[in-house]
Amino acid sequence: MFNEFKEFAMKGNLVDMAVGFVMGGAFATVVTAFIQGVFLPILSPIMGGIDLSALTLTITPAEVDAAGEVTKEAAVVELGAFISAVISFLIVAFVMFMIIKGMNSMMKKAEEAPAAPPEPPKEQLLLEEIRDLLAKKV
Repeated sequence: MFNEFKEFAMKGNLVDMAVGFVMGGAFATVVTAFIQGVFLPILSPIMGGIDLSALTLTITPAEVDAAGEVTKEAAVVELGAFISAVISFLIVAFVMFMIIKGMNSMMKKAEEAPAAPPEPPKEQLLLEEIRDLLAKKV
């Protein structure tokens, strides 16, 4: 059973897929950091100073008792987080599309490239050499 699991785990496709997941997760983290730290702050002045990452919509306000303690939390929709996630998704999806498109075109070029003719067997090469030698003597 251990050998079967080892054979399954070491198949090329499974290892490639695991590497792809790890790289995809790391890339998504980088894109999220880019969106939060670079893209949204640059976009904020263009949109009149609106900070998209802090954009929220309060559906019901928090209820506070006489002592000033919150008895019921506010129902808040975090639109900024959603917009940030959508932008991150679109960037990751576009980059993955470009990578796959590039890989497909490389595969297509490899398939279209003419294959070198197979080398003839040794017997045929020897017979051709004998033929050429006999032709020279005549």
